[in-house]
Amino acid sequence: MTVTSRTVLTATLIALAAGPALAEDDCNIPMANWQPREAVRAMAEQRGWQVRRIKIDDGCYEIHAVDAEGRAFEAKIDPQTLTVLEFENDDRHHHR
Repeated sequence: MTVTSRTVLTATLIALAAGPALAEDDCNIPMANWQPREAVRAMAEQRGWQVRRIKIDDGCYEIHAVDAEGRAFEAKIDPQTLTVLEFENDDRHHHR
């Protein structure tokens, strides 16, 4: 095997291995099963969050908000169950 073909093979294997890992970060919920943005906002407010922005990222809701202590954060939310999937604060990721 030549260096070039070995490099291509290695790059292909890395890409294939990374593919499923990246897909796990996505929400794969049909839009018909999504809760409306108003429900996302209500869930956040019940937690004491001041919502700055709600957007869609990787098929999930993403909330940009400030908590009761004034700390800014982002939270990834399952669009069907409104479960917090990931919480990012101070450049750290926390899975919930």
